[in-house]
Amino acid sequence: MARRGVVVPGSKTALVTGASKGIGRSFALRLAAMGYNVLMVSLDQAELEATASEVSAVSDKVWVRHLVKDMAEMNAAEELFAWTKQQGVKVDVLINNAGMFSFCDILSTPVERIERMLLLHDMTATKMCRLYATDMAARGGGYILNMSSYSIWMPYPGLSLYSASKAYLKSFSVAFSKEVRDKGVYVTAICPAGIATDLYGLSPKLQRFGLKTGILMSPDSCARRSLNGLFRKQRCKVPDWWFRLFIPVCQMLGGAPMRWLRNFTMQFQK
Repeated sequence: MARRGVVVPGSKTALVTGASKGIGRSFALRLAAMGYNVLMVSLDQAELEATASEVSAVSDKVWVRHLVKDMAEMNAAEELFAWTKQQGVKVDVLINNAGMFSFCDILSTPVERIERMLLLHDMTATKMCRLYATDMAARGGGYILNMSSYSIWMPYPGLSLYSASKAYLKSFSVAFSKEVRDKGVYVTAICPAGIATDLYGLSPKLQRFGLKTGILMSPDSCARRSLNGLFRKQRCKVPDWWFRLFIPVCQMLGGAPMRWLRNFTMQFQK
């Protein structure tokens, strides 16, 4: 019996944003192994070219292309969609993974960072869904995965911008999935907790410690669980069951514990 989501090699195409490293890299590798042609989009040309070569080595039955693009710009979604149309690329699986992290009080956050994060996480992802879901529906269906975050249940000091932008993406994805499901388009919001990547600015030593203790999940494990949720047509998924148990705790935290947390974390804000 074929694994869920596996296709005849080269018969379908996946588009992954933020594909040069971390979870995006793992998505690209796994999708290539599942038989998908992979279009990889990211900002850093050197990293993207290196990762694209790595993904190309997974299978000689699929093609791998890459495009350097800043997705935190107002017209990024339209420009990328127009490019794929021009290239004749028909996207069957869209992975809106591109993201940025900020741990800083709003009053200390540069306006440019606020604008870029809201553009990247919310405006660009929403327009990508609008554009590609329309095309998918016209061709009989497809899959869209939007990377939200566990921090939507943790609107703590320093995370106000990041958690709010990801909360929008989760809320939008769940509602949007109900709008397009009868058109054969399935949308999933993924809400991972800590991942052992460079996104949070953690040192390699702290990442290894987090993996050993279970505080952090590996990018590959996150990608595997996320794709499983996508192809199971789940609307929202926290990709590690034991983190789900702590959601009520995160939501109830306040008073003295919150004041202590704020005082402690001020040293890490930047």
